[in-house]
Amino acid sequence: MARAAAVTVPDPHPSAGAPWSPAAPTPQPPAGTPWSPAAVSRNEALLSRLQLMVTRKLDGLLQGDYAGLLPGPGSEAGESREYRPGDDVRRMDWPVTARTTTPHVRRTVADRELETWLAVDLSASLDFGTGRWLKRDVVVAAAAALTHLTVRGGNRIGAVVGSGAAPAAPVGRRRGAAPPPAGPGRLVRLPARSGRKEAQGLLRAIAGTEIRPGRSDLGALVDMLNRPPRRRGVAVVISDFLAPPEQWARPMRKLRVRHDLLAIEVVDPRELELPDVGVLPVVDPETGELHEVQTADPRLRRRYAEAATAQRAAISTELRAAGAAHLRLRTDTDWLLDMVRFVAAQRHARTRGTTR
Repeated sequence: MARAAAVTVPDPHPSAGAPWSPAAPTPQPPAGTPWSPAAVSRNEALLSRLQLMVTRKLDGLLQGDYAGLLPGPGSEAGESREYRPGDDVRRMDWPVTARTTTPHVRRTVADRELETWLAVDLSASLDFGTGRWLKRDVVVAAAAALTHLTVRGGNRIGAVVGSGAAPAAPVGRRRGAAPPPAGPGRLVRLPARSGRKEAQGLLRAIAGTEIRPGRSDLGALVDMLNRPPRRRGVAVVISDFLAPPEQWARPMRKLRVRHDLLAIEVVDPRELELPDVGVLPVVDPETGELHEVQTADPRLRRRYAEAATAQRAAISTELRAAGAAHLRLRTDTDWLLDMVRFVAAQRHARTRGTTR
């Protein structure tokens, strides 16, 4: 399947102003080579405009004392209220429950000094997109929005970034060739710091990460947030979650024990259904295998859609079992509007006493 030669940062409102990409887009250098000065300068300009857009939209749509996606539960006791299904039983207010004979839970004052960690998956499967932008673009945009919502309150934010391990054989091998060796890939830890300047440096590091061919281990990336143990805060995993669930489900459940967990799933429409365009050559960016698919076959398209639906249902089930809040962003929709709706739903759920 054809892919864009240059990465462009998404514009959720293309009709409202100039496009995000420059008039003459600068192609990326070949894999394995350092970023050129032109590419670095382009990333700086795009990040600046992305930050401006996120600031304007989120500040205008998300009003309140705390604008975080998942406000910290804090440790200072607040008022009590009746227990509702979905409440954490560890917050049961037993004295009030005994006096009223009705289960009550103790509210806590939201912690304003949170430590947020991002686990950003930039494996080769993210370098794909058939909608308005690539999946990688949506990942960077989501990281920018989360960073803005975190640092505006003086909180600290850090990240672990994972990319694929370079395969031994060149990309473009035909079917039947030996797949590249699987491994954890390249994992980078960016320490948690507060301040807008530090947050911009973190975004530059994420946007400048080279997507390498080969498979990466999402479970190892998530597990980097478990070691060493950190104070209770917010953990956000941004990925397409195409890795086998048995690889990342257990680390996600372990992460939820100490942190409020948010999983952002990035999806492209062609991963859900195939169009009828005849013979379609596709290349797996992680293994390099080349396939030719006859999309004119309605039975093939139906089986593909059913398998994709089952796969996404399995991902949702594992994330729900891990206790993670689940946000799905698509490459063909307004990602910012989806994030705003998610924030509003989370706030509404918290005021009613349920968080999922």
